[in-house]
This record gives sequence, structure tokens and C-alpha cells, in this order.
Amino acid sequence: MGTNVGESVTEVREGEPVADPRGARALTRPPRLRVGDRVRLVAPCSPVPDQQLDAAAEALRGWGLEVELAPHVRDRHPVLPYLAGTDRDRARDLQEAWCDPDVRAVFCARGGDGAHRMLDLLDFDAMRRAAPKALIGFSDITALHEAFAVELGVVTVHGPVVGTRYFVGDAVAQRELHTTLFSPELRTVLTSPGARALVPGRVSGVTFGGNLSLLNDGLATPHGRLSAAGGVLILEDVNEDAARLDRMLTHLLRTGWMDGVAGVALGTWTDCPPDLGVVSELMRDRLEPLGVPVLWGLEFGHCAEQLTVPLGVPAVLDADAGTLELAVPGLA
Repeated sequence: MGTNVGESVTEVREGEPVADPRGARALTRPPRLRVGDRVRLVAPCSPVPDQQLDAAAEALRGWGLEVELAPHVRDRHPVLPYLAGTDRDRARDLQEAWCDPDVRAVFCARGGDGAHRMLDLLDFDAMRRAAPKALIGFSDITALHEAFAVELGVVTVHGPVVGTRYFVGDAVAQRELHTTLFSPELRTVLTSPGARALVPGRVSGVTFGGNLSLLNDGLATPHGRLSAAGGVLILEDVNEDAARLDRMLTHLLRTGWMDGVAGVALGTWTDCPPDLGVVSELMRDRLEPLGVPVLWGLEFGHCAEQLTVPLGVPAVLDADAGTLELAVPGLA
């Protein structure tokens, strides 16, 4: 069970690493972005439509950023159409972007499929020697969020994949992401109009998580965390029926991976059962026995106007108030 907290959020000094939910490592916040910074777009998962990619690059240039496209960002796998290029080329693009000292942030252009396939091709020893920078994305990028937390000890950003409708043409999602990256002190209280308690309570922990399917698929694999203990787990998914959501949650529970989780914040469940009441009751049924607060209805994930959520920072989850409050800004 998570630790109950009082009225104030635990203070963490500027630049101070924060505790990994595994308790084995501290996570370091990367620096915020500034006008003139160089950033790179990569495609570590599925192919990105050229028009969407160009529109994303133009939007980021409108923020005053110098935008580079990774060498293989427009690739298509020669045999497997759901992959953006070969595993080796996708991994090389990501690693080179991370290790380039002139690149200040890495934007993932799309999720989809393929992130788990290329994790073993990354040279994490080389990547640890690079200065931390923001990695931005969601959905299949959950595999990268987990690996970067465990292997590199860095805070990452659960936000729009920029070469998709979740960023291109979505002014609210763009504003959310821009504020988190450029003025993160203005984005420490996350809430949504429909946010409400499934299980009441107020707890502190370190934010982590993302897509339920990806967390389930990464269980007991290299580069994944051993336990959710001490963490405020954020969960969302897309295009899954209730039975499969049930199986995935039950799997995480039965393995013991969820033991000691501080609390759970639930996002959107797009194209899951049309009656979201079924999903909310499923979540209550599976999660209430944990005895920790569960917040329903934060609008992050596969939705328009999505919230951006930094992963790896201490936070207070107040299910009764419908808020997730970061103790420190996501970026330093």
C-alpha cells in the first residue's frame, strides 16, 4: 500500500535525482528546452506518413527549435510493413540521437509496433555516457520509457508522438507538450474535467508506466523494472476489449509485479468497449483489492488534447481531488 501523505508535497531540491520506483536507482531530470535548441525526430516503431512527419517538423520549428530528421525516419521495413525500417536502423537512429551532444531532445514520430524488438540492439553503456535529454512519446514508446528509466536513470516524457494526429493539428496537445518542455514549472498539477476517484485516497510515489499492453508484454524481459513498488502507475490503452484488459491486469497482479504500488492513475481507453462504464468497473474490480488510491479519467493516452505526463518524478496522487501533482517540474 502507498504511504499516506499530508497537505504538502515532499520537497525535492532543484537538480536533485529522484528515486526510481524499484528503489535501485535515481532518475535525473533532463534540462528544459529553449528557443534555438537542436532536436531530432526518430521513428523507433511503425512507419510515419511523410505528410504528417513534415507537418510535425514544421510545428516544432514554429517553437523556435532547430529540427533534424534521423537518417532512417522515413524508412519502411523491406518485409514487415508495420515497422519503420529494420530493427538495427531504428536502434541506430535512436542511439545516435541520444548520444549526439548537440541534440537537446528526441521526439518519437509514431508509436505502433516494434520498440521491444530493437531494445537489445541499443548500446546502453554508450548511452549512459551521454548527457540526459528529453525523450518524448507514448503508446509503443512505453517500452523505451521503461528501458530509459531502468538503464539510463533519466526522467522521460509521456506525451504526443509528433508525426500523428495526436500532435499535428491538435493545438491543445501541442500547448500541453510545449509548456512541459519549455516552462515545466507551470505544469505540475495534472487534472481533467471528468477525473474522479475509483478508490479514494491520497498517496505519494514516483510516476511511471504508460500503455498497459506494452507493460504486460515487457514483463520479465531485459531492460524492464522488476516491480511497481513505490510508484504511481499511469495506465492507458487503445483498441482492446474488456476481456483482454482483464487478462493483462490479472497477469500483472498474479506475477506480483503490482505488489507495493503506491497508487494508480487511469487515462483514456479509446476504442475499448463502447461503454466505458464496463472498463471503469473492471478497473475497480481488479485494482481495489490492492488497497491503494485509484484515479479514473485523466485525459492522457490515445485521445485528442492529451495531457503530457513526466515519468520518473515524485508526485502526489489525490484520487478524491482528481489530481496528480508533481513535486518538482518534469524537466530541470
